[in-house]
Amino acid sequence: MPGQPAQYQNEIYLHGLADQVPPFTTDATLVESVARERMAPGPFGYVSGGAGCGDTMRANRAAFGRWRIVPRMLTDATTRDVATTVLGTPMAAPVLLAPVGVQSIVHPDGELATARAAAALGVPMVLSTASSYPLEEVADANGAGQRWFQLYWPNEPEVCASLLHRAKLAGYSALVVTLDTWTLAWRPRDLDQAYLPFLRGTGVANAFTDPAFLAGLAKPPEEDQAMAVLRWVSMFTGQDKRWDQLPFLREHWDGPIVLKGIQHVDDARRAADAGMDGIVVSNHGGRQVDGAIGALEVLPEIVSAVGDRLTVLFDSGVRTGADLLKALALGASAVLLGRPYVYGLALAGEDGVRHAVRSLLAEFDLTLGLSGHRTPADLTPESLRHA
Repeated sequence: MPGQPAQYQNEIYLHGLADQVPPFTTDATLVESVARERMAPGPFGYVSGGAGCGDTMRANRAAFGRWRIVPRMLTDATTRDVATTVLGTPMAAPVLLAPVGVQSIVHPDGELATARAAAALGVPMVLSTASSYPLEEVADANGAGQRWFQLYWPNEPEVCASLLHRAKLAGYSALVVTLDTWTLAWRPRDLDQAYLPFLRGTGVANAFTDPAFLAGLAKPPEEDQAMAVLRWVSMFTGQDKRWDQLPFLREHWDGPIVLKGIQHVDDARRAADAGMDGIVVSNHGGRQVDGAIGALEVLPEIVSAVGDRLTVLFDSGVRTGADLLKALALGASAVLLGRPYVYGLALAGEDGVRHAVRSLLAEFDLTLGLSGHRTPADLTPESLRHA
């Protein structure tokens, strides 16, 4: 992305001279309410909902509120550089688009639009196993962009190995293994509408195009979708994995491996001991365990314990540029942005993803400079105060 991200602010004001306004609000804390008015109830509930009564989602946001930025003056922060490299991946800013599945339920172009927007912005995308489009098609849409692949670990080793092989061939450079969603949590917003996209054949494109998966079907999915979906459900849900199974992934993936869903410092240590390259401190945006700790609460102690041994990334509850700054100051190398860009996709397709991400990056760039910093590397815990 050319220039400083903060230039997006100037673009918006200049467009205002021609009576043009952004496609939707620049306040990411309000975009959910806008999306609620325009999205169908099922897809909106699926994106916005969490486990149980939503207590963990609230805890994620409250955790950010307990940290306050301490601005410094006269630091020559006029010109800033927010670009970075994480696990060998260059990125325009320390942000990746989180692996959100079944994106076609919010917009027909789904992950294809997200892939195009990510490439244009120089922001890596992490493609979900539960993509609406095959990983090869998403890679084509992403072009020369940077991309990682997220794995929901199948219960059949042959299918797992096949997916990893395909992802590597398609140019996905890092593997993100989600640990916390081996079965779905109790999610009232989905349950009240009896809405689960996978049962309708959405979000299963990677399985339905995988030779190892198809080999276990008597008929191809287009001839017997019900049986194909049943095989998908039994393969991708219902079975937790173990630490001693991690070597299997290393056997079939020669790039960086990141474990997503770490919330306890001892699990972070085990990940480092297992030779993993990184972790994502995350509670899945509050979608899996109701009443859990806010993810940001445990970030500092996890960074302190393993930050010198592996790369620590963060997600869950990130909405604003200030949130991004706080997570980086507490030791994260980068953050994964989730719901805000998905709402952007729902509201305006590829342009909506661009607007949502550019807004976040512009706010981060401005907040970084106005708080007295020139690069993300300048941020430390001393940049904050615990309220």
